[in-house]
Amino acid sequence: MIQQNRLVQEFISLVKVDSETRFEQDICVVLKEKFSSLGLHVMEDDSMAKSGHGSGNLICTLEATDSNSAIPTIFFTSHMDTVAPGKGIKPQIGDDGFIRSDGTTILGSDDKAGIAAMIEGIQVLKEQNIPHGRIQFVITAGEESGLKGARAMDRSVMEAEFGFALDSNGSIGDIATAAPGRAEIEIIFHGKSAHAGVNPEDGISAIQVASKAVARMSLGRIDSETTANIGSFSGVGPLNVVCDKVMLEAEARSIVQHKLEAQIAAMKEACESAAADAGTTCEFNSNIVYASYMHDDSAPIVQLTARALTTLGLKARTFHSGGGSDANIFNGMGIPTVNLAVGYHEIHTTKEHIAISDLVKTAELLVALVKETAKV
Repeated sequence: MIQQNRLVQEFISLVKVDSETRFEQDICVVLKEKFSSLGLHVMEDDSMAKSGHGSGNLICTLEATDSNSAIPTIFFTSHMDTVAPGKGIKPQIGDDGFIRSDGTTILGSDDKAGIAAMIEGIQVLKEQNIPHGRIQFVITAGEESGLKGARAMDRSVMEAEFGFALDSNGSIGDIATAAPGRAEIEIIFHGKSAHAGVNPEDGISAIQVASKAVARMSLGRIDSETTANIGSFSGVGPLNVVCDKVMLEAEARSIVQHKLEAQIAAMKEACESAAADAGTTCEFNSNIVYASYMHDDSAPIVQLTARALTTLGLKARTFHSGGGSDANIFNGMGIPTVNLAVGYHEIHTTKEHIAISDLVKTAELLVALVKETAKV
């Protein structure tokens, strides 16, 4: 059913197109042509102006085989951008059945493996005359820079009742049924400058205040569902002056929304209390950039995925992810979405690799999900 050589060549052609995040313009043009040539209606949304990336998101629609069909409309999503270093990728097919770069760049299987599986899956659906409802293939820009493309997407372009992200690490059969929401936090501590050698007692060191605040915070692994981190601590000034301004950048994550909000509140209290004790002030600004999601193993979308995997002789294994993905955004839109493992390894490094067999399994799973949806 799946034509392995065709799939591998498609994947190789995709990873050869430079598409580091914020520079998606070339891959967007290529993908428009590919999906259009397969007979899909292709639309690029207007998110580029909002996201600041090289293209908008692509919404490629495959019409139902029967216009009167009651089969639900579903969607599959992958992202077109990669991390750096992703320019001039030279894919190599190894004797062990894995595809790698030449070691100077990433490979880009995150997430062009998902896109290649989409393209192969569409061809198989057509060649085998497999009945299906309307299917949207949503390919986002800016996923690697904080889900910016999906975050800028207009909900009205989404017609699907539920869907599947092809964008998780792990073995084929792994299903990310939950992922954390994420807050970005900026904190500015105000001190008071004074000569560090002549009259330091007249100053208030913003560095000391910020340090005491950080010491009062619970950071790292808070519990099995929640994490927090200080990413940067910046206070710059001459050595002979008490530093009067420090900025911290931080994040907090949790699969449970109220835990995320509680962690933010605890970090804010630590900052404000440390500032008050020193007789000064701070500014605490937080923004939940995307919400968490969680599906129980009994949820219809999880059960449907498990049934599809069973038809391929594979076992479903659910897990809670520690990172966000576009699945967070689509769940936040009210569209039940799970993130499926594609089988890539050591992503975001020059050692990234993927097995040809896992490319095939991913395309097979896409077709199986379409078939299983037709039974609903």
